[in-house]
Amino acid sequence: MTDPTRTPASDSSPPEMEEMEEYAGGTIKSHHGHVPVWLLVVYAVLFIWALYYLVVYWGGLGPGRI
Repeated sequence: MTDPTRTPASDSSPPEMEEMEEYAGGTIKSHHGHVPVWLLVVYAVLFIWALYYLVVYWGGLGPGRI
């Protein structure tokens, strides 16, 4: 006699698949995880560039328009 509380191995999904969310009929998939290091570096570079731009071109008519 089989135990009804146990599920066959073919019916269970891996833990990472349980966190997967699908959008647009499965075209876009997302899951909970970590942010890649390269993306954090891009964010930092863009933030530093934005601060530089803010300081250099603060006020006036804009860049190149004296």
